[in-house]
Amino acid sequence: MENQGRRANSSGNLLEQTVKNICIQKGFKLEKYQNYVKNRGLFEEREILLTNVPYKSVYGHNGKTEFLLKSEKYGLKTRIECKWQQVSGSVDEKLPYLYLNCIESMPEEHIILIVDGGGWKNGAVDWLKNAAKEKKYTCVGNCNKLIEVMSLSEFLAWANRTLC
Repeated sequence: MENQGRRANSSGNLLEQTVKNICIQKGFKLEKYQNYVKNRGLFEEREILLTNVPYKSVYGHNGKTEFLLKSEKYGLKTRIECKWQQVSGSVDEKLPYLYLNCIESMPEEHIILIVDGGGWKNGAVDWLKNAAKEKKYTCVGNCNKLIEVMSLSEFLAWANRTLC
């Protein structure tokens, strides 16, 4: 019998796979960040979706985000983080940490947080959306960041509007 953690990972992977498929359908090439950095001179891709993109967390640890969408055509360098919570659990308690990493540690000016699944505690996603919208808390370094919090369907609508 499959345990809850394994089901959660499977659901999260499905969310990430859906984001990949949306970007591929919009003309982006998928590539691992590590391979991209090693072979940067060989890449002619102007529209690329990088996976497992590193950053240094607010704790000073190595962190990774699912995606970095780089587009010369649309002038984008957008970090994308995916969070899926289908049943109640502890992931929603990590949202303030995620937000703090967005404002203090992730270098990109545009960050999309795809938060979906319907299992979040009441108020958790609203808190994250309000924090991003109101630019709560003092940022360190780049304070001109745009952090967007959206569901998977909102991300699809964003991709359809932005990557046309």
